[in-house]
Amino acid sequence: MSQPQSVTEIPIDKETDIQPLEGLIRAGTIAFKHTNLAVFLGGFSTFWLLYWVQPILPLFARTFHLTPAASSTILSVSTAALAFSQLPSSFISDRFGRKKVMSYAMLLAAAMTLLTTFAPNYTSLLILRLLAGIVLAGLPAVAMAYLAEEIEVISLSKSMGVYISGSALGGMSGRLISALCADYFSWHIAALAIGSIGLISAAIFWQKLPASQNFHPRSLPFSRQGRVELNIAFTALLQDKGLPWLYLSGFILMGCFVSFYNYIGFHLGSAPFNLRPGIIGCIFTVFMIGAVASAQAHRIARKTGRFRALIGLMLLMLIALGLTFSSQLIVVVLGITLLTFAFFGGHTIASSWVGQRAGTSKALGASLYLSSYYLGSSLVGSVSGLFW
Repeated sequence: MSQPQSVTEIPIDKETDIQPLEGLIRAGTIAFKHTNLAVFLGGFSTFWLLYWVQPILPLFARTFHLTPAASSTILSVSTAALAFSQLPSSFISDRFGRKKVMSYAMLLAAAMTLLTTFAPNYTSLLILRLLAGIVLAGLPAVAMAYLAEEIEVISLSKSMGVYISGSALGGMSGRLISALCADYFSWHIAALAIGSIGLISAAIFWQKLPASQNFHPRSLPFSRQGRVELNIAFTALLQDKGLPWLYLSGFILMGCFVSFYNYIGFHLGSAPFNLRPGIIGCIFTVFMIGAVASAQAHRIARKTGRFRALIGLMLLMLIALGLTFSSQLIVVVLGITLLTFAFFGGHTIASSWVGQRAGTSKALGASLYLSSYYLGSSLVGSVSGLFW
């Protein structure tokens, strides 16, 4: 395991220092640029590989003769697996390292998606989506922990915003590409395209992400020492006055967001809109506003305070939801845009706040947040379908 270099050992480039003081990566360095590129691809792959099925849920419903609520399990089985696999993934990364776990997560999730191309029925599709969710759990929380360990505090929100901007772009483009491929070819071709890009992203991620300088391995919780360390970490996190509320915020944000996007396709595909899957997929380009929201969130939080900014963005989601009840397509699109902006802005603030409050248990703290976050996606996303 490499240790932080002393000041005299830090290599200096002619244009910029490669490794900052005390081993922390600073804005403006080559390491910072490489890190941001890698975590951007990590965020991109997470939402790209997870949510590509969402706009074609109506197609799955017709193909496999499912109700809207039943078709939503194609997505919710992955998010549920991801939620319940967060803690094991954090334990593994605490023992074996951040970069290795994240890289394998991206590679295996892409491979599961490629195998989906050959799924002959609904059951096999669900199994592959379940496996994709399990292996993909090695990315989100571990990425948050990596950034909190390696990036200087003043630049952490910016790097977290880059990661979530990648999520926004991955969520948008994955939905758009899968909708277009399914509309003009088949959902099998959509899976092939999504999985192939996922493999390319995994290769670039491995090449660009700097090795950890501030990572200290911990024992797995199977040993006595590991159980003691885990108990101490859990106690510290749950006794924090703010973290449980941030975990609840993640549950609410993601639950409402995924529920909305699960069923907006059914709404737009029926009267009075009657839009084709390809056109519905184009509407998901509003995810680009999520990249803007992620970049602006830390500025909003600095001006108003993180608590006020988070509550304000959650209220904006509620207002935006009301707009989507309109029979005018332009008003519905406006509601989708505002809701997307509010979600990504709120998630950026909450996730970076967790990283700062979690202390030395950053991977565990991030895992608890993301477990709640994806549990909201799975539970609320599926249960809300019963009211469709």
